[in-house]
Amino acid sequence: MLKPLGDRVVLKVEEKEQKVGGFVIAGNGQAATKTAEVVAVGQGIRTLNGELVALSVKEGDKVLVESHAGVEVKDGDEAYLLVSEANILAVVE
Repeated sequence: MLKPLGDRVVLKVEEKEQKVGGFVIAGNGQAATKTAEVVAVGQGIRTLNGELVALSVKEGDKVLVESHAGVEVKDGDEAYLLVSEANILAVVE
């Protein structure tokens, strides 16, 4: 499993299909945002004083992330998205 560093977060993006007149539109071409599940989080980021500030999200959270943010990575057969916490727009409740 991937272990992110600093303020990085590993996400599993929910792929959604949309059918229009018999054609399937790929999930990554539909919207400006994606819904994803947080799989792993880094330890946080250090302030100038050296204090560790924990991230606002935790494993298992459903989040809304910018569509073109982050780096796609593979771990075995699974594909993940590695993003900075700043690219996460909201937690979906």
